[in-house]
Amino acid sequence: MPARRIEEGAEVPSTELKHTFEIAAPPEEVFAHLAEPLHYVGLSPLVVAVRDVRRSGGTVRYTAVERFRFLGVLRRDNIIDVTLAAVPDGLPHSAEIFGEVRSPGRVRMSYRFTIDRHEVGSVITDTLRLRTPPGLLRFAASQAGAVQQARARVLTDRLARPV
Repeated sequence: MPARRIEEGAEVPSTELKHTFEIAAPPEEVFAHLAEPLHYVGLSPLVVAVRDVRRSGGTVRYTAVERFRFLGVLRRDNIIDVTLAAVPDGLPHSAEIFGEVRSPGRVRMSYRFTIDRHEVGSVITDTLRLRTPPGLLRFAASQAGAVQQARARVLTDRLARPV
C-alpha cells in the first residue's frame, strides 16, 4: 500500500520500492557499469536514449528519453532529467550510486543502488522512492517496479561471468 506524506506543505503521494539480488560480478565492475549514464540505455527497458551528459566532480547530470507504448501502437517519449552521484569510497567491498529523476507531470523519483561484496560476487539493493501528484502513484509505481525487476535481469546478463 503506497504511503502518503507531507512534502513542501502539501500532501504528496509517495512509496518506496526495494529489490535485492545477487550477481556474479565483483562490486568494482557493477559500480563502473552503473556509474556510466550511457549504460542505462536498455538497462531500463524504458530508456531508449541518453544525451547531454554533464560531469562535475562525482556528480553527473544528463537527459534520458523514456519510451512508453500504449496498446502496442501509441508511443509517448518522456524526457527526464537525471542526477547521478557515484560514491566508490568502500570499494572493493561496497559502494553506492544514488540520484534523482525529474519527470514531466511532477513525478519525482530518488534512487539508490547499494553494492556489497558477496561470496557469489555482489549483492545489489535497488531502492526507489517515488513522489507523484495525486492519481499517478499507482501507475508510476507499477512502471517503476517492472523496470526494477527488468534492470536486475539485464544487469545480471550484461555482467555474467562465463563458466
